[in-house]
Amino acid sequence: MPQTLPLAGIVRSNRLDNTLSKADRALGRLDGAIDALFNADLFIMMYLRKEATLSSQIEGTQASLNDVLQAEADIKNPDRPDDVGETLNYVRAFHHGLERLETLPLSLRLLRELHEILMRDVRGQERTPGAFRTTQNWIGPSGVSLENASYVPPPSHELTRYLGNLEDYIRAEDDLPFLMKVGIAHAQFETLHPFLDGNGRLGRLLITFMLCERQILTKPVLYLSHFFKQNRDEYYRRLQATRDDDDWEGWLEFFLLAVATVSNEATETLRAVSALRENHRQSLIDAAPKGAGNALRLHEHLFNKPFIDVEGAAKITGTTVQGASTIVDRMCALDILTEITGRKRDRVFSYSSYLELFAD
Repeated sequence: MPQTLPLAGIVRSNRLDNTLSKADRALGRLDGAIDALFNADLFIMMYLRKEATLSSQIEGTQASLNDVLQAEADIKNPDRPDDVGETLNYVRAFHHGLERLETLPLSLRLLRELHEILMRDVRGQERTPGAFRTTQNWIGPSGVSLENASYVPPPSHELTRYLGNLEDYIRAEDDLPFLMKVGIAHAQFETLHPFLDGNGRLGRLLITFMLCERQILTKPVLYLSHFFKQNRDEYYRRLQATRDDDDWEGWLEFFLLAVATVSNEATETLRAVSALRENHRQSLIDAAPKGAGNALRLHEHLFNKPFIDVEGAAKITGTTVQGASTIVDRMCALDILTEITGRKRDRVFSYSSYLELFAD
């Protein structure tokens, strides 16, 4: 059975404390970098979509970041995977959670609300969205039986006690460094596996919301699914070791390494985004010194929606379709936009150099 929280004691080795120190420093640098960004909300939206894509891919979806962005832009693509809806639900759940945290503490009630959004009209929607399970579930390869499962969570009649303990733990003040507490809470949630489906995605959302609620970051820009996906086997192995061997120290070292690595990567991406923006803005000004306003307006929009067609560009700039086409053609000539359909009509363009900064 799972342990109750707080844990009896974490052995604070020099190695673990050094990893904690690296994670704290990297997180601080990221926080400073996001404050200096031209428009942090645009970056956050792109990073969130990437997190949503990767977190969903860990659970077996095929939709890519480009699939998600094109779906949001209402760009038709018959080859788009059907499971893009799961990723879009992740984005919706994130926004709902941030809004609710303004009036509702992080709680079991909020987790149920988020789960209902995650599972709405997608694979697993028949598995009681928004409700804690009342039957036994288990973890293992597809098709594995309960008898051969790699892990069997606690029975449903024990869930109320354990979930109440987890909620109390999340809310309580203690002397444990908060990043360690976040790592323990995530592992405990995955161990309880309180829903019939969607536990992995919701458990990773829990990490972000704990950091947001305590204002560890001024903006929600720490998303760990990239690291977890790159190290998927170790991610699952470290979680399982907390259950089989009480190896919480090994899990926490892995978790803190994820925080440090992803924070450093995000800081570098932030700097690259700022440099790209300045270079492209200057190119647009140089190309049309007296008439760059509409092009600059469209360029700024691309940081939020990096796929566009001429009709969409006309709406954003407030010009005619012909005027927007001229702007788009100029941005293509400057290698800012790239036409991706190869068609003469109904063309679609991407801000490819920006998208490359978020590629795996």
